[in-house]
Amino acid sequence: MRTVCVYCSSSAKIAPVYFDATARMAELFVAEGWGIVFGGGSLGLMGKLADVALAKGGKVRGIMPKFMREVEWAHAGVEDFIYTESMHERKAKLIANSDALVALPGGTGTLEELFEAITLKRLGLYFKPIVILNTNGFYQPLKEMLEKCVAENFMSDRNLQAWRFVDEPEAVLPAIADMPDWDADAITFAAMR
Repeated sequence: MRTVCVYCSSSAKIAPVYFDATARMAELFVAEGWGIVFGGGSLGLMGKLADVALAKGGKVRGIMPKFMREVEWAHAGVEDFIYTESMHERKAKLIANSDALVALPGGTGTLEELFEAITLKRLGLYFKPIVILNTNGFYQPLKEMLEKCVAENFMSDRNLQAWRFVDEPEAVLPAIADMPDWDADAITFAAMR
């Protein structure tokens, strides 16, 4: 079974448009036979992702640091859980065996996870597709910032092929399928010379 790692928000106070997009994406992954690995939370987009995938009969794994379990953030419906000692260990386990990575809208935790994955890919240490779901234009400033990094020679334009921005959940799976191969040679153009 192919597995997608999903980074997303734990906020329950965000607009319905984000929950709707998350539900549609979860349904599409389950319909195509993908398992989902996520941060294990019960609230916000994390909770919606797991709720919908489980309701559709999908395979869902949560990965969460023990300290979050102690404050009862873990999704009660997810039976396949891994508890880690730290946030660093959690991030490593989230992407370790996934076949793709999708970032939904989120706060600093989501952004931090996404930037680490982008950095690993730029350095030739992570090879899987990275797709950023730009629901409601949420990630437009990030897209522009990454393009500015290229325009001002902070990174090679070749790096812009390491991830894809899409606007609708229905575009996520085609973007994963369409991503160019990536390998350890990325290190050769990670630094601007």
